[in-house]
Amino acid sequence: MLSVSEAEARAASLIDAARKAGADAADVVYAGDASTVVHVRLGELDDVQRSEGEEIGLRFFVGSRSASVSSSDLSQEALSALVQRAAAMAGEAPEDPYAGLAPESRLLRDGGADVDGDDGRDPAPAELKARALAMEEAARAVPGITNSEGAGASSGRTVIALATSHGFCRGYMTSGYSGSVSVIAGTGSDMQRDYAGHAARHYEDLEDPETLGRLASTRAVASLSPAKLPSGTMPVLFDMRVGNSLIGHLVAAITGSAVARKTSFLLGREDELLFPETVTIREDPHKRRGLRSKPFDGEGVATSPRDLIAGGRLTGWLTDSASARQLGLEPTGHASRSVGGPPSIAPTNVDLLPGTMSKQELIGDIKRGLYVTALIGQGVNPVTGDYSRGASGFIIENGEIAAPVAEITIAGNLIEMFRELRAADDLEQRQSVNVPTLRIEGMTVAGA
Repeated sequence: MLSVSEAEARAASLIDAARKAGADAADVVYAGDASTVVHVRLGELDDVQRSEGEEIGLRFFVGSRSASVSSSDLSQEALSALVQRAAAMAGEAPEDPYAGLAPESRLLRDGGADVDGDDGRDPAPAELKARALAMEEAARAVPGITNSEGAGASSGRTVIALATSHGFCRGYMTSGYSGSVSVIAGTGSDMQRDYAGHAARHYEDLEDPETLGRLASTRAVASLSPAKLPSGTMPVLFDMRVGNSLIGHLVAAITGSAVARKTSFLLGREDELLFPETVTIREDPHKRRGLRSKPFDGEGVATSPRDLIAGGRLTGWLTDSASARQLGLEPTGHASRSVGGPPSIAPTNVDLLPGTMSKQELIGDIKRGLYVTALIGQGVNPVTGDYSRGASGFIIENGEIAAPVAEITIAGNLIEMFRELRAADDLEQRQSVNVPTLRIEGMTVAGA
């Protein structure tokens, strides 16, 4: 894996080679990574993996035609062949009036935000093994746990560099660590599994392994002996672990590519009050140690914090350069780049800001409802917003979380669900998309 400066130099040299081969414009992405993963099960080492790799990708433009090629061989001979192959492919590609590099005026030209994304650590496999063993030991010590699917700990570092033919050449390094554990509670026909995990940019920010182990087991034991929930229309609460999926559906609907294809259920609703006025959904690509923090996007466009939803209303679409041209807009810094293809659109760190009520206050007036802790399937129509997913969790009775429940279906429409959404005050920063406990009125629940 190259250093940041070496990666920048390699990307810049490939731009020069592409221009000499006849490219009207070009960009290059380098990605290198090294990772260690340790897995244990039932107190014994199960697997250790160490991987290192690097890849470089070239996007070659001839007028409005373009081709993307990539290689994991970074020798001079391989890169020369890569350029020639890209030139030949671009000459035969169909014209695309929207393809091209990002506007120079939108590129990051200053030093950029310090996102503190790399701690410089490289924990030894023995240290990761000890963390995984501690997680599983704590999990297996909880009464009611009968088996373990194992625990794992990982560490990794990644180097990203991007160069373009209009003079942009920047790179950065990130570190990443994770720990997770999965256990089984109960016996015979009454068995339940659950898990807990955490990921962080800095090793010191990882959650205590014993805490994760106990959390996984507590969740599994609490799910034993699920009861029956009669079908009906009722309030549904989404646990923080699953509520962020609702924000995922929102983000997918506001990407410029979906809007340009007219496959978004939010088309024509740009001026509507989509959420209650108290709801704010904020994106911050500059969050220090954020899991998706970065100073520039996959096209070199400067990133910046923004509210996706402010006062319950949509503030605009998320675009890369191609979708921005198609929609007559400016790129918003949301291009996400793989090495082997053109950019797509993705958010960075997103939070639905907390409300003013506690979780218990959010539950307190519910005579019968559902608290969802797991979702199954992908039953969401991105064009209409119709929503139907398998779920499990707990019955809410007379303002209290009661018996576990499984094998149920919840249904609604995302437009109506967003309008009825209320947020508790228990937001935690654990993932790239974070939400507090959410309550949605009037969902259809199919139970017993």
